[in-house]
Amino acid sequence: MKSGVIGIAAAAVSALAGAQSFRFDDLAVGAAPTGWNCGVTGRGSPRWTVERDPSGGTGNVLLQSGSGTFPWCVKAGTALADGAVEVSFLPISGKEDQAGGVVWRWKDGDNYYVARANALENNVSLYYTEGGSRKTLKYVDAPVARGKWHTLRVEFEGGLIRVSLDGKRYIEQRDQHIGGSGAVGVWTKADSVTAFSGLSVVARP
Repeated sequence: MKSGVIGIAAAAVSALAGAQSFRFDDLAVGAAPTGWNCGVTGRGSPRWTVERDPSGGTGNVLLQSGSGTFPWCVKAGTALADGAVEVSFLPISGKEDQAGGVVWRWKDGDNYYVARANALENNVSLYYTEGGSRKTLKYVDAPVARGKWHTLRVEFEGGLIRVSLDGKRYIEQRDQHIGGSGAVGVWTKADSVTAFSGLSVVARP
């Protein structure tokens, strides 16, 4: 069972003001996700497609099966400065990396925040990317099992950032490098083959 996924329809808006949940169940399997913008920071050939759940679940997932420096896929039309973003992800394989992450305050492919969990290294980390260069803010050891679904959540307000994995907070950090509103989405690294089952977003006024 995939944990931490809110909502049952693609791009469903919840009854809570400022809350949205994006799923892939109504999108065409084998194709790039409609309503999402995908690319890579750096070089490479990422491949983002909607596929059946590889873990045997009933829904569709967004799968990254190519490779690149830092592949990303952001939801078109999202823009928030403060709030929370949560994703359910399944690290499947990768020799160099086995990462699943979220991005927020995404201005473009070279400027955004990212938090990620890595099943190859068993850690959670927080970065900012500025001018196409990724800078580390914090690393923390954490259990991230390959082949299992995990929930990664980030809360951000002003310069305060909190990162949780599977319901446990691992990082609380202050940083002011990237302010203002930006898009939200998902992220991987290198040759990570990773599935994402949904993205939940809460905007704070």
